[in-house]
Amino acid sequence: MRYAMAIDTKKCVGCSDCVVACQTENNVPIGFCRDWVVERVDGTYPDLELEYRSERCNHCENTPCVRTCPTGASTIIEGGIVKVVKGKCIGCGACIQACPYDARYFHPKGYVDKCTFCDHRVKTGLNPACVAVCPTNCMYFGDLDDPNSTIVNTLKKRKYKVLAAEAGTKPQIFYLI
Repeated sequence: MRYAMAIDTKKCVGCSDCVVACQTENNVPIGFCRDWVVERVDGTYPDLELEYRSERCNHCENTPCVRTCPTGASTIIEGGIVKVVKGKCIGCGACIQACPYDARYFHPKGYVDKCTFCDHRVKTGLNPACVAVCPTNCMYFGDLDDPNSTIVNTLKKRKYKVLAAEAGTKPQIFYLI
């Protein structure tokens, strides 16, 4: 089992409902976030292209954040979900520096926090909160090892990109283009 997410950049409208759902579901302190929306404009006027992207931890297969954690607080759980065990985290920030996606932050309570794909929801058969609330249904979540899953079939049909491919992390967030 390998969980992944695909985000359709043609359908995302940048509403940030995913951000608010994550903050609410995971009790993220005000002023912090586990996911965020990026607005990117490419081209030269008048030939411009606008892209909205919901970004978060990429739950990489090759995890520099896990390798650099001196206490084992950054770990990989079932389904390839990268998670921080807050009781083990000493807040040194090594994982923050190692992440090429700027996906981690210092929680005010002294540990590092990040997206967990809402593993507590996934364990019960639900989608992550961000996916569940998306008004344009631009987010797909599922198991890459299940050939019948929506995410596998979507990735077969569409072109996609990953962020910071040159980092060699093998991210599990795919942006449909």
